Amino acid sequence: MTFPEILDRVGSMGPFQYLHVTLLALPILGMANHNLLQIFTATTPAHHCRPPPNTSAGPWVLPMGPNGEPEKCLRFVHLPNTSLPNDTQGATEPCLDGWVYNTTRDTIVTEWNLVCSSGKLKEMAQSIFMAGILIGGLVLGELSDRFGRKPILTCSYLLLAASGSGTAFSPTLSFYIVFRFLTGFSISGIVLSTVILNVEWVPTWMRAISSTAFGYCYTTGQFILSGLAYAIPQWRWLQLTVSVPYFIFSLLSWWIPESIRWMVLNGRFSKALKTLQHVAAFNGKKEEGEKLSLEELKFNLQKDISLAKIKYGTTDLFRIPILRHMTLCLSLAWFSTGFAYYSLAMGVEEFGVNLYILQIIFGGVDIPAKFITILSISYLGRHITQAIVLLLAGGAILALIFVPSDMQILRTALAVFGKGCLSGSFSCLFLYTSELYPTVVRQTGMGINNLWARVGSMLAPLVKITGEVKPFIPNVIYGTMALLGGSAAFFLPETLNRPLPETIEDLQNWRHQGKKRKQEPEAEKASQRIPLKPCGPQ
Repeated sequence: MTFPEILDRVGSMGPFQYLHVTLLALPILGMANHNLLQIFTATTPAHHCRPPPNTSAGPWVLPMGPNGEPEKCLRFVHLPNTSLPNDTQGATEPCLDGWVYNTTRDTIVTEWNLVCSSGKLKEMAQSIFMAGILIGGLVLGELSDRFGRKPILTCSYLLLAASGSGTAFSPTLSFYIVFRFLTGFSISGIVLSTVILNVEWVPTWMRAISSTAFGYCYTTGQFILSGLAYAIPQWRWLQLTVSVPYFIFSLLSWWIPESIRWMVLNGRFSKALKTLQHVAAFNGKKEEGEKLSLEELKFNLQKDISLAKIKYGTTDLFRIPILRHMTLCLSLAWFSTGFAYYSLAMGVEEFGVNLYILQIIFGGVDIPAKFITILSISYLGRHITQAIVLLLAGGAILALIFVPSDMQILRTALAVFGKGCLSGSFSCLFLYTSELYPTVVRQTGMGINNLWARVGSMLAPLVKITGEVKPFIPNVIYGTMALLGGSAAFFLPETLNRPLPETIEDLQNWRHQGKKRKQEPEAEKASQRIPLKPCGPQ
């Protein structure tokens, strides 16, 4: 008896699974609040130099820049007891007395004057946040395989609540950056553990639906963020509002059970049996649960138990040929998705619309995108869907090269279409990756591949600099990488309607079965060939 069959006995899709998925999905509503928070807490409003304190009352004339607009980072030199310049001539100097901001919102930019020469510090803060997600994916993936999915999930909730709240009370930018790094670090633990606990507790046919439901929770979170940001103009109160709920989520996580597969593979049979019996009782199958015994559980999963004694780590993902092939292809798909996704996210100013409306547009495109993605992965398959969405996204980005900058509607439509495809790619990748890796290295594999997505998101801003050489170069790089990621997906095996692999041997069996299915039609065709008789005398 396999684990899916044991799960069927205690109820593979009953009240327990619905509660389980709900408890995992609720915190996802707040993920967008932290990933995209700096869109609102770090907006750069219109600004200009503050006049010297000893100037007389009257209109303050600003130098004009080469584009015909007032300078934001320079002012005329003003000597005491002299009149202010009344034209665009005269010596200039930096804003020695700070800036005047044309806004009613309180942001980290206005509080710490992150403009002009200090403007790069805002981008650095976001990059360090992404670095936290990157390092968290690497570290917490390993820890989750060693200590379990549930402890890492609970600790990540607590760390996010504490670091997010600490960010709201940061006295300086340095403290802000440190807390943002820890926030990103904790987000990786939440995302990775949520994905694993989802796929290991729901039946095969439900995986795509539940994974897409998580994606819709993230989309809904984008709408919530726009509303909260509009209602709370002070960045500290907004930061605190989106962080405190995770203290509650950490308490709710005690009702989330540990992965049965992980407990069995780590020799915790008694706890695994009690958990299965609890699930059976919750699903109204108490008698079936009581029929399960420790000996039966050990006997049916003996193969998995013996193979679990061999410990696998990050190096095994590249040492074992079948894992190396999968890891290289998936890494390219993850990297290109994160790389291209954040290239579009950083170009939102090109829309030329209200910031809150813009966020709703970018969040709204996820609704049809994820719906189409779930239909595709459920009927066409995982690797076909993954390839198509990345190829379409790459095509949309490359098409931007040929659209003039004054055709804003068409450029916006292409960007929104590309962003929708990349959102679908993320949804597919989380499910597909968790189905490809066997249980013994699943969390580590998820962590490594998620790391590549974060590397892509960190490199995307740097590629923008190449636009100073030729404006079309960044889109060429972004689009080409998306096309390469989509092509790599064609070399991955299909997982549609397949049980989750438990061991490396299960993956090898997949490959042998795939080769056998390909060889059978060829052998059948060969047997049906009728040899032609030679012409001429015998």
